[in-house]
Amino acid sequence: MPMTEQASGAHNPQPRPRSGGQQPVTEHVTGAQSLIRSLEEVGADTVFGIPGGAILPAYDPLMDSTKVRHVLVRHEQGAGHAATGYAQATGRVGVCMATSGPGATNLVTPIADAHMDSVPLVAITGQVASKAIGTDAFQEADIVGITMPITKHNFLVTKAEDIPRVIAQAFHIASTGRPGPVLVDISKDALQARTTFSWPPTMDLPGYRPVTKPHAKQIREAAKLITAARRPVLYVGGGVIKAGATAELKVLAELTGAPVTTTLMALGAFPDSHPLHVGMPGMHGAVTAVTALQKADLIVALGARFDDRVTGKLDSFAPYAKIVHADIDPAEIGKNRAADVPIVGDAREVIADLVQAVQKEHAEGHQGDYTAWWNDLNRWRETYPLGYDQPEDGSLSPQQVIERIGQLAPEGTIFAAGVGQHQMWAAHFVQYDRPATWLNSGGAGTMGYAVPAAMGAKAGAPAQTVWAIDGDGCFQMTNQELTTCALNNIPIKVAIINNGALGMVRQWQTLFYNQRYSNTVLHSGPEADGKQPSAGTRVPDFVKLSEAMGCYAIRCERPEDLDKAIEEANSINDRPVVVDFIVHEDAMVWPMVAAGTSNDEIMAARDVRPDFGDNEDD
Repeated sequence: MPMTEQASGAHNPQPRPRSGGQQPVTEHVTGAQSLIRSLEEVGADTVFGIPGGAILPAYDPLMDSTKVRHVLVRHEQGAGHAATGYAQATGRVGVCMATSGPGATNLVTPIADAHMDSVPLVAITGQVASKAIGTDAFQEADIVGITMPITKHNFLVTKAEDIPRVIAQAFHIASTGRPGPVLVDISKDALQARTTFSWPPTMDLPGYRPVTKPHAKQIREAAKLITAARRPVLYVGGGVIKAGATAELKVLAELTGAPVTTTLMALGAFPDSHPLHVGMPGMHGAVTAVTALQKADLIVALGARFDDRVTGKLDSFAPYAKIVHADIDPAEIGKNRAADVPIVGDAREVIADLVQAVQKEHAEGHQGDYTAWWNDLNRWRETYPLGYDQPEDGSLSPQQVIERIGQLAPEGTIFAAGVGQHQMWAAHFVQYDRPATWLNSGGAGTMGYAVPAAMGAKAGAPAQTVWAIDGDGCFQMTNQELTTCALNNIPIKVAIINNGALGMVRQWQTLFYNQRYSNTVLHSGPEADGKQPSAGTRVPDFVKLSEAMGCYAIRCERPEDLDKAIEEANSINDRPVVVDFIVHEDAMVWPMVAAGTSNDEIMAARDVRPDFGDNEDD
């Protein structure tokens, strides 16, 4: 099957095999032992998974490994998201493992999630014996066929001697070029057969040669456009973080003086606190960031893919702008918006070369004057800052809860968010000044991501505090992994933003469905009237549930108790902590661009459309 690049930045590669430079290793082993030895050699130190019949042979030698830690999760979806969280926090390949049939199919959602967000992941699944494949054997599923559209590549292994080569290739493919998930499906008889383990294996990937070095002519053209522009914007995507290019980005931004907007996947790639940062673009982006892209005469897209959540109605997006689009994946360039200057290459190399080219332009007397542009940008920033109102009934504001968690968190804290209102508030009201401190499901929008992703991040970066910011709806999808955290000494902290509803869907029902709250109220049955219930009627009781899973649990309902609850959570590091924040249910995420409309229609708040003081085309 073809192995094409599909990208948004090159990830830091997995460490070289440990035996590199040493004498080749040869051992007589089973296929299962060969699998574990291969994982050791590629540097995998943590695997998240659950045993079952087809994969069981691999679990026996795994018990003897002193280099690979296995974390026994409670659901395979948790294993996949944990591997993603591990990868996003560490920059290394995440690994998950499951058995055949339902075990493998339970990995489909996290694999699709990793594919959308370009996360390096290797998913290893057991398969029924090779002679039984295609016979509808017990617990058989064609996981290779099922995942083909959502993996960077996948393998079906039916011979024990192929295992080392395939594992080496899987880790190489997952971590180079545009990172992404790779599936390795291994038949049970291949795991049981006797074989010779030899390392390092010979890798043969004739169709896989990611382009990392950008074309010099394209770089020069981009530099000329940057210095000639009057209203440029650096539109930064997650590929910049995956390429480890954040230092180079800061140099480029400060050299040019151009405003920087960072997408949901790129928060932390450029410091939120930097004066050149104008915020996050998109459907719920900052007014200044959204408007900057709309009014720009040049957009320099770096490791971004012109996602529909950023562009809004595509044919009205950035009508005055020329486009420089740099990406590791040539398939992304021109996919949604035609590029005037396409640049294929690794974001780190692209930006480093752009810095040199812009410096040369400056030396030749070509330097952009963005004074008028910054006057506009600063006026918009001052007029339409991010903000929120406190509830009139004295209840907790969800924005304030998240803002205070960010302000009271120890330095270097990693934040993982679920999907919905709390995700947008966490993007807006926590300040991200470092890369790899913001983890979320951007492309797929997977509810249930936060808790297992936080678990994986904490397993990979045990010295850092990890907060999961979750909604009460998301939390009920994967909270069983708190048991995994409690039993494996993975002390994450979870903030449940509990408004008793599927908040983002409820917001849409408020705005677009005449406040008909069909099946979005979580705290009672079909007779629910949308009102917040008393504490005695909350089902489930998240404090009791969390305590039953081995966590320390707190409930916070009043603004005056907010800081005390957060500080108490931060002080406990010997077990997971869950804080049930009971917040006002009517809070909404603003700004907002309604789906399918132009970014020109952005609303700063409900019934508040920004006035930019211009009625002419720029």
